[in-house]
Amino acid sequence: MAVWLLWGLLAVVAVFAGYVRLAPSDPGHWHVAPVAEGPAGEVVAGEGWASLRLETGAARDLLARLDAIALATPRTTRLAGSPDEGRITWVTRSALWGFPDFTTAEARADGLHVQARLRFGRGDMGVNAARLRVWQAALAQG
Repeated sequence: MAVWLLWGLLAVVAVFAGYVRLAPSDPGHWHVAPVAEGPAGEVVAGEGWASLRLETGAARDLLARLDAIALATPRTTRLAGSPDEGRITWVTRSALWGFPDFTTAEARADGLHVQARLRFGRGDMGVNAARLRVWQAALAQG
């Protein structure tokens, strides 16, 4: 009986892991205008999300530079958009389970607005805020 229970538990874990890694990501749902809260230049974190607004430099140039930084980040790919469009959404997956987090950046007249959020669960243990801080530091380095 214990063996069957173990096999059942392993099957549930395998299905969960497969769903997290293989579930489609609809750009129509995730590639939307970001909400950047708080003062400019500060990463603001909430439960399962983080945001950043930058007012330094030309927003389109910042977006193009951020795109290169994001694509150099491990396990990060572009879901939709481009620097020419003025909005980009990236997917960054966790190393172990492959949980996707979505980060959208948009160049606006008042600066670059960036929002990172999780797809599954409620809390992100601060990983979205940490990623935005790393990306912000890389932008500051030039």
